[in-house]
Amino acid sequence: MAIDPLEIARLDALLEAVGAEAEWTMLDAALARLLPGIARRHCDASDVLEDPFRSHASADFHLLDTSGHCIRVTAEPQEATALLIAAKMAQVA
Repeated sequence: MAIDPLEIARLDALLEAVGAEAEWTMLDAALARLLPGIARRHCDASDVLEDPFRSHASADFHLLDTSGHCIRVTAEPQEATALLIAAKMAQVA
């Protein structure tokens, strides 16, 4: 099931509402409550070559297409079925 525009709006509202000091773990917990039907994966931001769909001081957010055999990063919300939260190094310590 693709991520719909309302879910994208919720992600945008969350990122706008939280301050730069918010850690990626807090963002992940908030997303779990805000978008309960959307799967999330985690990695370090240095592991992802693609440009993020959305960015925050503590993490980049990528859209994932998990519909096929292999998971892939996509820039198209209508293809996205999950989020990848890529923690930035300053927050990993």
